[in-house]
Amino acid sequence: MAFAISKRNATAFLLTLLLVSVPLSFSTLQQDFVKCLVDNSDVSFPITASFFSPDQNATLFKEELESTAQNLRYLTPSYPKPVFIFEPLYETHVQAAVVCAKKLQLHLRLRSGGHDYEGLSFVAEDETPFVIVDLSKLRQVDVDLDSNSAWAHAGATIGEVYYRIQEKSQSHGFPAGLCSSLGIGGHLVGGAYGSMMRKFGLGADNVLDARIVDANGQILDRAAMGEDVFWAIRGGGGGSFGVILAWKIKLVPVPATVTVFTVTKTLEQDGTKVLYKWQQVADKLDDDLFIRVIISPASKTTKPGNRTISMSYQAQFLGDSNRLLQVMQKSFPELGLTKKDCTEMSWIKSVMYIAGFPNSAPPEALLAGKSLFKNHFKAKSDFVKEPIPVEGLEGLWERFLEEDSPLTIWNPYGGMMSRISESEIPFPHRNGTLFKIQWLSTWQDGKVSETRHMKWIREMYSYMEQYVSKNPRQAYVNYRDLDLGTNEGESDAREWGAKYYKGNFERLVKIKGEFDPDNFFRHEQSVPTKIG
Repeated sequence: MAFAISKRNATAFLLTLLLVSVPLSFSTLQQDFVKCLVDNSDVSFPITASFFSPDQNATLFKEELESTAQNLRYLTPSYPKPVFIFEPLYETHVQAAVVCAKKLQLHLRLRSGGHDYEGLSFVAEDETPFVIVDLSKLRQVDVDLDSNSAWAHAGATIGEVYYRIQEKSQSHGFPAGLCSSLGIGGHLVGGAYGSMMRKFGLGADNVLDARIVDANGQILDRAAMGEDVFWAIRGGGGGSFGVILAWKIKLVPVPATVTVFTVTKTLEQDGTKVLYKWQQVADKLDDDLFIRVIISPASKTTKPGNRTISMSYQAQFLGDSNRLLQVMQKSFPELGLTKKDCTEMSWIKSVMYIAGFPNSAPPEALLAGKSLFKNHFKAKSDFVKEPIPVEGLEGLWERFLEEDSPLTIWNPYGGMMSRISESEIPFPHRNGTLFKIQWLSTWQDGKVSETRHMKWIREMYSYMEQYVSKNPRQAYVNYRDLDLGTNEGESDAREWGAKYYKGNFERLVKIKGEFDPDNFFRHEQSVPTKIG
């Protein structure tokens, strides 16, 4: 049973709790950290519910470490593990954690949802010892319909935020992620695209205020941090400027009826021709319509064992099916959408549809906060400025059919995304972008076949270079990719920084140098304090 300790009996209790036959440096380090937390926090905390260490309970520690990790590559024994995991219950605990990590020269990794594609929220290969500050217990969401806003704490998932909004109102929503288990803390700090971005922009475009802990352990809101830092944290990537405690987000209007559909084409059904047309129209469709394409190999129904390419057009339309059919007939008749393909539902149910929940699942399923996708994988991303020609697509299909379980998801831009300046926030991928591509190679057997799959996705990425954005070849920071470079040298940072942020990178570096000059908040691709 968890119980709270006071400052008076904290030290004695910890000595009893932590004196176990483990390396002395580890147990001592944890004792020192907790004593420091007690001395620097205004609120007592339950030790057994807040700390997880392999010294105390290896099984429980493993469960907590793996609980939200999406990419299983980084949970293998070859990757370093934190000395312990601390899960704050109050904002003052986060402040104290920063102060104490600084005092004890501990490196921090910050985790809200655990979705970092390269595991940077829970693995530190070059920084030891390190600890994880896991924000998952700071998950309160307060919706205020009078101001059309909500405060969402960093540990809340996107699904929880959606649920709490619809709990108060069926006519309000928020334009953020498609995956309901994303932690909102790290999601918005990278930009946060979703199925309503063509109507309302990114999640980060709809942030009104924030509360963060800086490197001195101070809590700052928008007024206290200043407009430069507030600009930087809305798209400048996680783990660079401070600990996000909470976001104040702007709610947007959603209609009573939302229509969804999924229509699948294969190569044998003129799939390549239809996809080429989608590239030409997807960014120009009605702003209420979002059609993404999920592409993967599939078995041929006529010839079992032979594979083809499946292209699933998954859509959300902010309106009824009659108006949707009119839009589709005018702009994209090649897909062949019919009334039978369409399902009308509430906005919250449409969110669940896009996220992959079965139609029978109630909205309360969003509160589970568990990822529906856990795998060993490597991901990359691209932005496309001109339609990929048919011969380019055919070359891509050849490569896809060579791989076991490849996946690519194409998300359309245009609409509001084209009307917001690329310097409005650090996320620069705006006007002129037709769509964004996410590339994935997934596998189940861990290290056994990792080399083969990594080789495949890198070669495929090299092949696609001729068809995507150039000078620089752009990438999405929330699809973290360490192949682009790391902070080993200042020149490396300039290379990967331009891919994620284009011309906004230099401003991010300047802000970082002024706000966190000692580079306390850092990881392999954090914004550096200076560049050459």
